[in-house]
Amino acid sequence: MAYKVAVVGATGNVGHEMLGILHERNFPVSDVVALASERSVGKEVSFGDEDLKVQDLAKFDFKGTDIVLSSPGAKISAEFAPKAAAAGAIVIDNTSHFRMDPDVPLVVPEVNPQAIAGHTKKNIIANPNCSTIQMVVALKPLHDVATIKRVIVSTYQSVSGAGKPGMDELFDQSRKFFVHDSVDKNVFQKQMAFNVIPQIDVFMEDGQAKEEWKMVVETKKILDEAIEVCANCVRVPVFIGHSEMVNVEFKNPISAKEAKKILKDAPGVMVIDLESEMEYVTPAEIAGEDDVFVSRIREDASQPNTLNFWCVSDNLRKGAALNAIQIAEELTKNYLKAAA
Repeated sequence: MAYKVAVVGATGNVGHEMLGILHERNFPVSDVVALASERSVGKEVSFGDEDLKVQDLAKFDFKGTDIVLSSPGAKISAEFAPKAAAAGAIVIDNTSHFRMDPDVPLVVPEVNPQAIAGHTKKNIIANPNCSTIQMVVALKPLHDVATIKRVIVSTYQSVSGAGKPGMDELFDQSRKFFVHDSVDKNVFQKQMAFNVIPQIDVFMEDGQAKEEWKMVVETKKILDEAIEVCANCVRVPVFIGHSEMVNVEFKNPISAKEAKKILKDAPGVMVIDLESEMEYVTPAEIAGEDDVFVSRIREDASQPNTLNFWCVSDNLRKGAALNAIQIAEELTKNYLKAAA
């Protein structure tokens, strides 16, 4: 069985990763189409050893397309994802636009693959926020055993979460910093180089940033509505890889030793503990990796039934492109039929 796949936003960071991962995982494609805005038409993007010419999203006919992997920005997805879905394609959308739509499943395959069945309502499946994905992958096996009451998470998020312009701005600011040149700010609210910024996305009426709100509502939708979440999201001068320090309170007793064993057996999780040679992981060590890496699992002496852990993942892969393709793989196994 083979499928016609369209990648929307093919010239962006996540689009590049989607094309690369499709090839790496030998996804069964009959045809792959690279789509982007008019200004990118004619550019070439790589799909394995093949170079694909970018086509104009605005003019593309989605009829006959089986799966659309979409990461062009929320406003563009809002316009084109429904068009692709109406033409018969199943859209896996990486933007924020559809995540909280009650008729659109929000899916992390290691956590709630059964939710994919709900895609028939709109032919759209939402990919969660990158910081939410890695956290719920680590939380799910623990929740199954001891039932989570509350999560307090502080994130340290890389600039690639703001796309290629964010990466370019950090590089440019770092270069200018060393030659004592003035630093320009276009993507981030304040200087990003050699700094940390306690704001990701816009501020909401209650004072939390929208990225923090996303982690709260998305965790509830994916994992369990009863879980209380407090998120503090910070942008740090790292190019690729999001890190999180997570404090988890459980209804039932669970020790650090038990949690390590559970996580070592969990799909998509790699435990690196103090007994190992690495002791713990940092974003610089896991760029390009697919797993969610968990370290420093320990008990919180200040609160009963509470654990702390450090969680790191490549936000362009598991936090975006890989998760979308894993959803597509679930679709092909259990829901989709295609021509041989």
